[in-house]
Amino acid sequence: MRNHFPLWKNTLISLILLLAVIYALPNFFGEDPSVQLSPLRGALLDQNLVATAEKALTAASLKPKAVELSDKRLLIRFEDTDAQLKASDTLGATFQDRYTVALNLAPATPDWLRRIGAGPMYLGLDLRGGVHFMMQVDMEAAIKQAEERYAEDIRSLLRDSKIHYGSVDRNNHVIQIKFQDSNTLGQAESTLKREVRGLVFDEEGLTLNGRMSDTEAREIRRLAVAQNVTTLRNRVNELGVAEPVIQQQGEDRIVVQLPGVQDTARAKEILGATATLEFRMVDTDHPTPTDETKTPIGSKLYKDRQGKPVLLQRKIIVTGDQIIDASSGLEQQSGSAAVFITLNGPGARKMADTTKENINKPMAVVYIENKNETKEIGGKKVTTKRTVEEVINIATIRDRFSKRFQISGLDGTDEARNLSLLLRSGALAAPVDIVEERTVGPSLGKENIAQGVRSFEIGFLLVALVVLFYYKVFGIVANITLLFNVALILAILSAMQATLTLPGIAGITLTVGMAVDANVLIYERIKEEIRNGASPQGAIYAGFDRAFATIWDSHVTNLIAAIMLFGIGSGPVKGFAVTLTIGIITSLFTAVSCTRMMVNFLYGQKRAAKLWI
Repeated sequence: MRNHFPLWKNTLISLILLLAVIYALPNFFGEDPSVQLSPLRGALLDQNLVATAEKALTAASLKPKAVELSDKRLLIRFEDTDAQLKASDTLGATFQDRYTVALNLAPATPDWLRRIGAGPMYLGLDLRGGVHFMMQVDMEAAIKQAEERYAEDIRSLLRDSKIHYGSVDRNNHVIQIKFQDSNTLGQAESTLKREVRGLVFDEEGLTLNGRMSDTEAREIRRLAVAQNVTTLRNRVNELGVAEPVIQQQGEDRIVVQLPGVQDTARAKEILGATATLEFRMVDTDHPTPTDETKTPIGSKLYKDRQGKPVLLQRKIIVTGDQIIDASSGLEQQSGSAAVFITLNGPGARKMADTTKENINKPMAVVYIENKNETKEIGGKKVTTKRTVEEVINIATIRDRFSKRFQISGLDGTDEARNLSLLLRSGALAAPVDIVEERTVGPSLGKENIAQGVRSFEIGFLLVALVVLFYYKVFGIVANITLLFNVALILAILSAMQATLTLPGIAGITLTVGMAVDANVLIYERIKEEIRNGASPQGAIYAGFDRAFATIWDSHVTNLIAAIMLFGIGSGPVKGFAVTLTIGIITSLFTAVSCTRMMVNFLYGQKRAAKLWI
């Protein structure tokens, strides 16, 4: 009897192990302290930017380790964090509002690995350092904003329906609509109940009271948190965070974790900023003034992304909170980039009336953002508020449209995608307050990594020594498969771009013990077959064949436990469960296939008088 795998199986297993080693390698090259420049609207990423940045750094006596320009950012690497921090201040003063200057920790992966798509795992907050925010959504403000929208929609609806009313006021979560006579009140009540779905109306004399239904209030709160999560996730992109954690916790709180972020003030500025959008008609009846003091009555002077003045009418057509959907795509006629927008009912009516009267006239989209900026003045950090108002798009109205329309005339698909993203979630649905803030320093993260790696190394070494002492040559095979098992886990986590945390390291360490268990079951079965008088070749065959059922059962039960941990647990427990699940699967592969391939290579092609086991 000979124990051997066919050539294709040996080749496949060897290829898998080789790929595992290659894709696990990026995790051992570390990271470079870096400064990242991302363009704001209208700014360019080109060689002129590189030259200006290098000139500013040279003037500050700073020598970068490497400068990398891509279509999304300019990344400048440094040897240490001191040079990184000094460079950040220098570049921030040089480029000011044209580019976002963010601190980053960029993987030091060699080019040949990056070219084949190999990259390191992301490290969690406890390993890399960074900031943790617990943010509470102001639900009262969300309800108030919704009530104000309802009040404005009611005014517009009554005017459009030519129903005369005295006043529409909001008082203690009740929208009060006053009328002169009961006939008008009855007519208005019939119209409002038909058109306004989210309010419940009742009469009180000549006043019609509208109260938000419980279902509508719950939906508004839910959407406020959901939209804020989306908005915060988009804003975090400005920080250059590799793997942020932004998720809802409870009914009104959002957890934001930013691993690797060293500038806490910058993170708070971006996360706490509020933004909105407005659609206005361009004022074509007056020449565009260069000075805001000469702006005609009924108009307002803005600037576009290039700083060019644009004169717009003060009357707002619709605002960003009336957009219920926006997506990017290509215009059918010309094939150019476009953004397709869907408005809610009241916004659609306003847009229809405006566009009907302004065909072949330009309409503008205005982006308004309130930023909190922290600057060091006289040795103290002072926070100031600044409002940014700019025209991000101007398009000519070609036809009357209402609920659905498109914005064309964009520079390309990237701008269309960014604009649709901005229109969907450019504004926070409700204000947020930071109720908890924690900062994990990079030094503590490095200490956690060192302790986690040390625990893994000690555990692995002890297991390897025991197995080597007890199983001789077969112990060497088991230890090699353990190394391949770890490489497979690292490669899979890296390919998934998963985030490794301290509990994740614990999961990998536990997997080492589980993986060697499978080898122990096989080896003990081989020893038993030898004691029963089987030949070495027969003992190897029977050992692998008859131990498989037991190995399969133990791995399946452990896998069920890991899946339950992932489903029921949260945060660190999920990280432990992910690495444990991957480890269970890889240990089954390495213990059965890899171990058998190596044992076949050592003993399968010859008649062995004795097995060194």
